[in-house]
Amino acid sequence: MSEKKVVVFDYGFGNVRSAERAVARAGAQVEITRDYDTALNADGLLVPGVGAFAACINGLREARGDWVVGRRLAGGRPVLGICVGMQILFARGIEHGVESEGLDEWPGTVGPLRADIVPHMGWNTVDAPADSALFAGLSPEDRFYFVHSYAVHDWELPTHHAAQAPPRVTWATHGQPFVAAVENGPLWATQFHPEKSGDAGARLLTNWIETL
Repeated sequence: MSEKKVVVFDYGFGNVRSAERAVARAGAQVEITRDYDTALNADGLLVPGVGAFAACINGLREARGDWVVGRRLAGGRPVLGICVGMQILFARGIEHGVESEGLDEWPGTVGPLRADIVPHMGWNTVDAPADSALFAGLSPEDRFYFVHSYAVHDWELPTHHAAQAPPRVTWATHGQPFVAAVENGPLWATQFHPEKSGDAGARLLTNWIETL
């Protein structure tokens, strides 16, 4: 099998070097770029994200990343969002009372974590579906690295993708349960950072690459 090509989309709001190293470790050829055609034609597209929801979604749109994601998904081509790169896939985000529109690939709102201690920073287990492809070979005891103050607490099943199989949704708990990962056709995402999650994160990225 030929080596898969993954683009880490560089729109100014992600730990692109960490993602590059982790994806390469997982067995793919990696390029960091914001070039439209390169990102569109790669086997896999990874969209990182660090910082505020509004800043990330505005940066992505300025780099035409919204078009890249939309075109790839329309053609059934894999996209993986990480941290705020996952959050901006939802319909909206609310930070400090300000609402911003996301990409609306999934309905739902990203809001403040409902917990006594915020941000949620450190290692946590997740509750993945038994048929998850993303978490294949991983155990309920495996831990992943989180650093965030916002999350999606209420999953709303999409109606505009009715022809697809139901999404697989993984949960974690910090104060209250929140969405930790989603597998929905070609669009996958994690709230945690697999590139900072040691061997468990490496296995997860390998699982994604093997589906490309």
